[in-house]
Amino acid sequence: MSHQSDLIAEDIQAYLKAQEEKSMLRFITCGSVDDGKSTLIGRLLYDSKMIFEDQLASLESDSKKMGTQGQEIDFALLVDGLAAEREQGITIDVAYRFFSTDKRKFIVADTPGHEQYTRNMATGASTADLAILLIDARKGILTQTRRHSFIASLLGIKNIVLAVNKIDLVDYSESVVRTIEAGYREFAKDFGFRTIEAIPMSALKGDNIITKSDRTPWYTGPALMHHLETIPVGDARQAAPFRMPVQWVNRPNLDFRGFSGTIASGTIKVGDKIKALPNAQESTIKSIVTYDGELDEAVAGEAVTLTLTDEIDISRGDVIAGKDSPPEAADQFEAKIIWMSADAMLPGRPYLFKTANKMVPGSVTDLKHKVNVNTLEHTAAKKLDLNEIGICNISLDSRIAFDPYGTNRDMGSFIIIDRITNTTVGVGMIDFALRRASNIHWQAMDVNKQARADMKRQKPAILWFTGFSGSGKSTIANIVEKRLFARHRHTYVLDGDNVRHGLNQDLGFTDCDRVENIRRVGEVAKLMVDAGLMVMTSFISPFRAERRMVADLMEDGEFIEVFVDTPIETCAERDPKGLYKKAKAGEIKNFTGYDSPYEAPENAHIHLKTGEKSAEECADQIIDYLEENGYLTSNGFMGGEGI
Repeated sequence: MSHQSDLIAEDIQAYLKAQEEKSMLRFITCGSVDDGKSTLIGRLLYDSKMIFEDQLASLESDSKKMGTQGQEIDFALLVDGLAAEREQGITIDVAYRFFSTDKRKFIVADTPGHEQYTRNMATGASTADLAILLIDARKGILTQTRRHSFIASLLGIKNIVLAVNKIDLVDYSESVVRTIEAGYREFAKDFGFRTIEAIPMSALKGDNIITKSDRTPWYTGPALMHHLETIPVGDARQAAPFRMPVQWVNRPNLDFRGFSGTIASGTIKVGDKIKALPNAQESTIKSIVTYDGELDEAVAGEAVTLTLTDEIDISRGDVIAGKDSPPEAADQFEAKIIWMSADAMLPGRPYLFKTANKMVPGSVTDLKHKVNVNTLEHTAAKKLDLNEIGICNISLDSRIAFDPYGTNRDMGSFIIIDRITNTTVGVGMIDFALRRASNIHWQAMDVNKQARADMKRQKPAILWFTGFSGSGKSTIANIVEKRLFARHRHTYVLDGDNVRHGLNQDLGFTDCDRVENIRRVGEVAKLMVDAGLMVMTSFISPFRAERRMVADLMEDGEFIEVFVDTPIETCAERDPKGLYKKAKAGEIKNFTGYDSPYEAPENAHIHLKTGEKSAEECADQIIDYLEENGYLTSNGFMGGEGI
């Protein structure tokens, strides 16, 4: 068992106090697949006597059944806990382990080496103070070595252990180690690492892990464990300005109102002046409440409830900060993004951005460039694919309080969530706010949307027609407009082909261009609705995310999705523009239904089955919907009488 088992048995209070007073080092192991990360951690735990007797017995048994070292102990099995990992002999998830020595406590994250699991490596690195980067002495620096090093630097890790592993397989060669070390230092010279300690080792044999090895007399540096125990670890969070993102407004009764959360950085005392962001309201700390009672002072890492002397408006996701050193507040930023989804990141597509405890809709407005992890070269791109890293501008629907990531990890990081699947698709680090975000303000007008709609005596809305090319969208939209026009309604049709002759003539038909096409049309349609018009848009608009983006621009009841449901076989038979024939012949690329997907609406407001009804009957169905839902009756007007 552990080195302090006797103390636990003799004096548990003394043991707990000793543990509390120790410093904590969080570190990760990373590198390319099969470089020995799990074996290294297993060796650390085993040689430091950090495992229980039943765990040791299980390890010995498992090593014989599924180990990779014959009848010898397979130390990797101490960490590779998932059955899939044991069967494949690889790590596919992040495995966290706690252990301690006489000098320090540790939390280690064993991260996967395969490229497709790079997102998991980023997760493990986000809270680490040090990274052990393993390199197979036989293979040298690989692509994953470079990728993991770059991600470690992006995520603020300042200390690197360059673990040149499997040194036993190259006859403990000094020249091999020196060559690898020199190449790595040259590659990483601009990453801002504070320390790089190159250690030759054999995780399997135990060389230079706990103690110095006699088989590397030429190596004069420390053993790995000694380095981990002695590298300075200062909690910079406590020295930073006070920040506490609000997780919960605590209101158990009418006599108590507090704001609960975990302190991200700094120190707070009763009587301190604070400012709540992003609304910049000020007050004073009245009390600091915890489960165990009230405190006079709280520091970074503690979960507390703060009560204030004033009744100011603070919500979940707001940030309570020191009055004299508040964070910035903005809604547009430049940020570094690591993309973690097989579905590419497309500028203009709407996502959810989660920062601290706040979830805000937004989008990537511009992909400035992506970074080649091998050369660190900046290359032009229109999208980010899985595991790619880019420098982007992002725009949020509302302001957030933030610090640059390099200053405060908790306040400068965010995750990106797909609005349709609710899965995490990316992580980001804020560099700075875009100055134009604070220089541009919404200009209020005396004549507003309701006044314009009242004058036209109608209820403005968008009828968003979506379906395959040749489904009949434009034909039906044209009939509907003529019927509305005959009723003296103020209308306009935005047609896909017509718009591409002017507003969107610079766009092609890639997924990125389709997203931008719909984004622009959505903004124009919103302006037309603001003018009081009934707008019909006829676009394939193949992606649900972009149709939802337009819907989210509008107020309730202003977006009506019309699914023109025509089988693609029927559309191909009609082929009014000859496009299907060209697509089939390979003359047109990115054609919806052939080599570009179409995501049919799941809950369209109006579902037109053109195989069962004529265009005129489909138009009748739309007019009936408008009448039944108050768009064409006196009840639908925002003032005045109907025509």
